[in-house]
Amino acid sequence: MHAVPNETLELWVGPAPDRPKTADGQVLEVPDDWSLLPPGDAALTRRVKQAGPSWTIREKRGRKLFSRGVWAPARTIERIRAELASEREDPRHARRLEADRARREAKQQVYAGEFEAAVLAFLRFAPRHAALARQLAAAIAAHAVPVGSGTVARTQRIPVERRAEAATIAWLRHQSTAYDSMKIPRVKGMRREVRRLLAEQSRALLRCYRQGEAVDATQCPLRRALARPEADSALQDDRSTNVQSPARAGAGGAPSSRRRTIEQASKR
Repeated sequence: MHAVPNETLELWVGPAPDRPKTADGQVLEVPDDWSLLPPGDAALTRRVKQAGPSWTIREKRGRKLFSRGVWAPARTIERIRAELASEREDPRHARRLEADRARREAKQQVYAGEFEAAVLAFLRFAPRHAALARQLAAAIAAHAVPVGSGTVARTQRIPVERRAEAATIAWLRHQSTAYDSMKIPRVKGMRREVRRLLAEQSRALLRCYRQGEAVDATQCPLRRALARPEADSALQDDRSTNVQSPARAGAGGAPSSRRRTIEQASKR
């Protein structure tokens, strides 16, 4: 173990709070005159990292990455904290914050409209189902667009048209199928296969509405989902699905488990 106080590093949680580790597992010791700045104050964290050497600590849980704070010289942290406190007491700071908030809200409203329009364009329902398409597009946008939703609608890495398509398929998977209550064994490729099958079912349902077919409202999973009060609530994360343990889904039982899961996915 050794310290490298003059370097800015991104590290991982180690065996102790003051002993983080590198990506290759090397454990480092935090310098004696450093302090840990907890996450939560973005402005303070940003300025501390800009001021000089620091160690950003991260922790991965499942597929999520969490910040566990930033180690930096204690004097640097206290100096910048005092500077920020002084700035925040200035009335001009509050006015700037309010102006920034208003700009973000206006931008968000514009994007919400653009995204809902993209969803509506992806649906392409026949004229006889136009009202349903508008209702569905509004429900999908209401769930996917809000800041912090963590959905594909918030990414900038793909065009809005592809975001709209992915968000629609995800909404249908969670709201119109049994996906959230399924027991999916921990077998490699199983969850991907289930999601593919459910996506095919969702696309087949959308084709019925695109072709203008008469659909029994009492039997349509899409209409039933829209009729539920919780249809506009936040969807469950994929990891909240009830999953069997690896032992119960061992290699010997994988084929039969796969068949049972696929059959379950096919049922409403």
